[in-house]
Amino acid sequence: MTRSASPQPVEHPLRPGASPATIRSFLLPEDRPRFVEAYEAALDEARQTLNLTPVYDVVEDWRRVALVQADPARFRRAVERVAETLAGEPVPSDEPFEVTRARAGL
Repeated sequence: MTRSASPQPVEHPLRPGASPATIRSFLLPEDRPRFVEAYEAALDEARQTLNLTPVYDVVEDWRRVALVQADPARFRRAVERVAETLAGEPVPSDEPFEVTRARAGL
């Protein structure tokens, strides 16, 4: 009996900086619970299916969000610009950010 060749190492599917703890630390405080909820749901699915793809997908999606939110002031300005573009008018200065964000679809 011959021993089969060892399997080729598989490249890790996550990008650098994609640990859940790192992602969570860069998210706006109001998005952290949404991330944790999505991550836990993906973990539950992975437990049931023995497939980590849902976990990788959630982590990668939220990694992108964390990259954008790493500079909260810049993120807020971008959200305001999107809301203004969609509405065709300036965002009121006293409008809560969550309202502006909802109007921007973000």
